[in-house]
This record gives sequence, C-alpha cells and structure tokens, in this order.
Amino acid sequence: MPFMKGPAPIRRTLKYLESGKLFFKKSVKIFSINYNTSGNHHEGARDFVFWYLPQIQYKNPNVQVITFKNMTPTPFIHCYFDNGEKMLIDIFKKKKEEILDHVIKVVGKSEHTLNLEVRMKEKKDNPANFGYYCDRHCICEIPGQLTCPGIKPLPEEMRGKFIYAKE
Repeated sequence: MPFMKGPAPIRRTLKYLESGKLFFKKSVKIFSINYNTSGNHHEGARDFVFWYLPQIQYKNPNVQVITFKNMTPTPFIHCYFDNGEKMLIDIFKKKKEEILDHVIKVVGKSEHTLNLEVRMKEKKDNPANFGYYCDRHCICEIPGQLTCPGIKPLPEEMRGKFIYAKE
C-alpha cells in the first residue's frame, strides 16, 4: 500500500485522524504555528506539528491551518478570529501534549459543548424520533399517523377487546 510508506504512516489512517481531540470554536478562522526545524526549544512544536496537525486539519475543515518554518527565534501559535481579533500562544520549551492541552483549553470547544452537539446531531439525523427533547412529542404529530387514543378513541375493529370478544 503506497500510503503506508514514510515516517509514521499511522498518521495517514482514518482511525488516527478521527481520534483527534481538538475541535475549534466556531469563531476561529485561521490557526498558524511558527517554529524552526532545528533547536531544542522548538522540539515540542515540531512534534506537535508532526503528530497533531493532521488530526486538527481533519477535525476542523473550515479552519485554515498554516505552518511557518524557520522564520522566528521562538515558537508560537497565532489564532485569528472572525471578528478580527488575534490570539498569540507561546509554546517555548513546551512538550507536544502540553501544547495540545493548552490549545484545547484556550480555543477549543469544551467537553459539555461537544456532548451537546453530538446529542443535537443525533436528534436531527432521524426525523422519526419523538418524545422528550425531540421535535415531536408524540407520533400522532407526524402526518399520516393515527391520532392519540387519549384524544380520539381508536375504531373498534382496531382494538383487541372487541376483536376477541366477537369470537
């Protein structure tokens, strides 16, 4: 398989890309990272780009992700928001996990927000869902279904006690 060649080919598998934890807030439009390809204090930034940038790009298709190499004396991340604001995140001498945790905490969606989005997506996927926290409270609200027996009684030929009583 040609995609399994090169350094750490696991990064190109769908399972690895889907396991990313960073979902940007909707206001983030551009995410840029500046680092050098040499130097000990840039090692965490290099590892972050190598291991986590593909997941970030996969999980956030509407965010432009840019890397700038060998243009800065210290590594940093720059986030641009839709209202014109900018945020600068210093990643000097930090490990890749520390960088990821800090970025999730600062510009990522919270766990509560992600759970709500999953639940909302789940509800909207199937229009036949009904009950509490759904668009319809009862199946009788769907066109073509019988009305609730509490509002209008079912015809006698559809009720068991009348069918079995005739026999």
